[in-house]
Amino acid sequence: MDISVETLETPALTKAQLAELLFEQIGLNKRESKDMIDAFFDLVINSLVDGVDVKITGFGNFQIRTKAPRPGRNPRTGEPIPIEARRVVTFHASQKLKELIREHMAGKLKTE
Repeated sequence: MDISVETLETPALTKAQLAELLFEQIGLNKRESKDMIDAFFDLVINSLVDGVDVKITGFGNFQIRTKAPRPGRNPRTGEPIPIEARRVVTFHASQKLKELIREHMAGKLKTE
């Protein structure tokens, strides 16, 4: 199996593309589509900032995790530096999403 840089790059789905899909498939005007996408992401972001996990059925969970402080080092100098405690967002795909991805990949591998 030959792996090139091109096969490792994944195209991104942008907020603008999501808004365009709402415009095309649901019939909202472009302004309403953009506003709906922005409102959705604002709600997700604000929930996470407030420490509330976001669960999207059939897609997955966004969770806030607190990472403990730990020792680290400067990669250039090797000098030890402390890494402070911080909160990070993690995503865990739902079983349904994982299965869809597995099925899709299995189908792709069979056609190659």
